[in-house]
Amino acid sequence: MKYCSHCGEPLAFRVPDGDNLPRHLCDACGTIHYVNPKMVIGSLPEWEDKILLCRRAIEPRRGYWTLPAGFMELGESAEQAAIRETLEEANARVELTGLFTLLSVPHVDQVHMFFRARLLDLNFSAGTESLEVALFREQEIPWEEIAFRTVQTTLEHFLADRSSGEFKVRSAALLPQGIKKA
Repeated sequence: MKYCSHCGEPLAFRVPDGDNLPRHLCDACGTIHYVNPKMVIGSLPEWEDKILLCRRAIEPRRGYWTLPAGFMELGESAEQAAIRETLEEANARVELTGLFTLLSVPHVDQVHMFFRARLLDLNFSAGTESLEVALFREQEIPWEEIAFRTVQTTLEHFLADRSSGEFKVRSAALLPQGIKKA
């Protein structure tokens, strides 16, 4: 950032009083411009023993399979974002049954949240950001074509929890591939 979005004056980059991280500051109007992680919100839609996946029609990872998800909009709740993204990407109507995964991805400044969801009917189809949409049984999931680690992690946790019969909220930080926690 070079200029203040409130008054148009040039910005400084330093640690504000009472803070511990450098921020873009406007000395003219006093505005502190915070840059925070993006929220990616989605659902894990279920129908009987199947999971709804979408084949991406956009980059990144065009042609790979994912759960319906996307960036949360201002003015909506996480639950509203999950329902909206499922409708946009899969033309699918769902009822959310609870938060399932909360995955921090600090190296790309994102937090991914997935809710378990029950498909309300089988009237789904590819939205504008999907090439196709399909239901998969566990043994049919195209693991080598899953778009993102957050989706793979969510699916793995879901299948393990479904097998044990006990679902719980999972939370983790996903580090870049090849980096281990200290």
